[in-house]
Amino acid sequence: MFRMISKDKKAEAIKKLARSKNDVGSPEVQVAILTERIKEVTEHIKVNKHDYMARRGLMQMVGKRKKLLKYLEKNDFESYKNTVSKLGLRK
Repeated sequence: MFRMISKDKKAEAIKKLARSKNDVGSPEVQVAILTERIKEVTEHIKVNKHDYMARRGLMQMVGKRKKLLKYLEKNDFESYKNTVSKLGLRK
């Protein structure tokens, strides 16, 4: 069974895109955290091909990240471009 991302990875993802020192909920940070979780679940699914619940959770996370990125693109395009480039996402 896979676990949630570690505190260290989460803190690193937050620090990479936080707007301010105490920012933990902005769309940029949410996208960064989801990206880390997606990477870990993807690795889990490569090993456990028949874990369909994990696959479903992965699809939900990808959908949520897609919605957050669409929101960012519509409301703050500069922040969107910065987020996509820092995380290495295709778009």
